Amino acid sequence: MKSGESCGGVCSIVASFLLGGIVGGGVALLVAPMPGKEARKQIAGLAEGVKEKAEDYYEQIKDAVTSVLEDGKGLVEEKKRLISKAVQAGIEAYEKERKGSA
Repeated sequence: MKSGESCGGVCSIVASFLLGGIVGGGVALLVAPMPGKEARKQIAGLAEGVKEKAEDYYEQIKDAVTSVLEDGKGLVEEKKRLISKAVQAGIEAYEKERKGSA
């Protein structure tokens, strides 16, 4: 469960980051001491930086989720093998008991 929790934490961090970028951009527009054209260029540059960081976070999240899924698949396969062994042992014990009582 830790892996799922950490992904949730990373997702909320990314969402907070993006929301902060949007709010910051809006505030910058309202209080910009420069002409509109310069402000738009600056905001475009900041937006590009936010986009790049969001893409980096996306890749990190994607890698984390892929890793968790692979771990989960391995765990499922391991549990399947254990259950199969237990069922086989039960069948063998039943057959042995049945032959012994007959």
